Amino acid sequence: MAISASAISGHFNQTDPGKTTLDHAREAYGQVRSATERFSLALSPEDQNLQSMPDASPIKWHRAHTTWFFETFLLKPHLQGYRCFDQAFAYLFNSYYNGIGAQFPRAQRGLISRPGVEDVSLYRAHVDQAMSHLLNQSTTGRQRSQLMALLVLGLNHEQQHQELMVTDLKHAFSLNPSWPAIGQIANPVAAVNPMGWLGFDGGLVQIGATGRGFHFDNEGPRHSVYLMPFQIATRPVNCGEFLDFIEDDGYRRPELWLSDGWAWVNEQRISAPLYWYQTEEGWELYTLGGRRALNPAEPATHLSFYEACAYAEWAEARLPSEAEWEHACSRAGAPGTMAEDGYFHPSVSATSGDGLDQMLGGVWEWTRSSYAPYPGFRPAAGAVGEYNGKFMANQMVLRGGSCATPAGHIRPSYRNFFYPGDRWQFSGIRLARDLAA
Repeated sequence: MAISASAISGHFNQTDPGKTTLDHAREAYGQVRSATERFSLALSPEDQNLQSMPDASPIKWHRAHTTWFFETFLLKPHLQGYRCFDQAFAYLFNSYYNGIGAQFPRAQRGLISRPGVEDVSLYRAHVDQAMSHLLNQSTTGRQRSQLMALLVLGLNHEQQHQELMVTDLKHAFSLNPSWPAIGQIANPVAAVNPMGWLGFDGGLVQIGATGRGFHFDNEGPRHSVYLMPFQIATRPVNCGEFLDFIEDDGYRRPELWLSDGWAWVNEQRISAPLYWYQTEEGWELYTLGGRRALNPAEPATHLSFYEACAYAEWAEARLPSEAEWEHACSRAGAPGTMAEDGYFHPSVSATSGDGLDQMLGGVWEWTRSSYAPYPGFRPAAGAVGEYNGKFMANQMVLRGGSCATPAGHIRPSYRNFFYPGDRWQFSGIRLARDLAA
């Protein structure tokens, strides 16, 4: 059964929590929760309990954890008389909220064979019914504002997990020699626009969320950053260009790699991007549509920060800072590239190549910026404040969204973050270089 790429995120409109009506809240809640279930319908109970590495989680766990979020932060404190579905779930499905309590070890989530898939479905139905009661209550003033803010955060949180469901499942399926497929194989495109460069003068610029519509706390406050003149590539690096790097011994040349990257590439014995396989017929890659021949024109993806930096060094360029990336995206009005239904794989740009192509919605693009708080950032009070702030160390920022990112999350200010060696997300490269002042 093929799954629609657009179905995974529903059609939730990212509105300002303070302006969210109860009717809109009920509609949005139903859309987002249903999208999670539609994705799961094509999967067997065995599929839903796979955990292929500590960084990934089983689909069943994602379904239960997102439900735990609504139960913990909305129903328990705001719905009088609410009865928990199962007290044990508070431990099993808490991800990292230390202010709430202990958590089951992340690396062992695949060992939770019970509760089963049907039990998780009953849990979701129980919480959905209680949320319906909560959203039918008449609230005013501060209570309503607080409730709507938590609801919108919870919906965006579930959409983030919908993206993780795609990438976690892909990693698990890639280890199966039968190459399972839940999507379609896109028609290949043989040609792509040559990579060009777009220049920016630099100077004092503003970055960060504008305050219009929902944004995560780490996207603000909006603030000024001084940029030197720079150029940014008109499109991401494609598979053919990255193949040139491989064939030029890019993975075996220490002068191209950061010290940590050189240790990583040797310890992990890395010689190609994740999901690339060299055969007698040539290079192939695994997608959620199955294994197929590599298309040189499509964006290179599933690359680590270390690989991105090594490629940039080889190409006599560098990665953009996140401020450069956001300024360029906002100034140039970069068009979005939405995933075609069923593919869950970045497509080849069909635009003219005159501006910035595929900057939004193709592959997450590594920046050279460490994930750190913006000036004036303060996490929210209470356990919900653990959402982003406590992870602001030792990770790198990615921008732009990918073919698996919910459409409402794709915006210039969105800050994704992963460790330098992570590459199971749809992560790619957009080059930058300095200009003389």
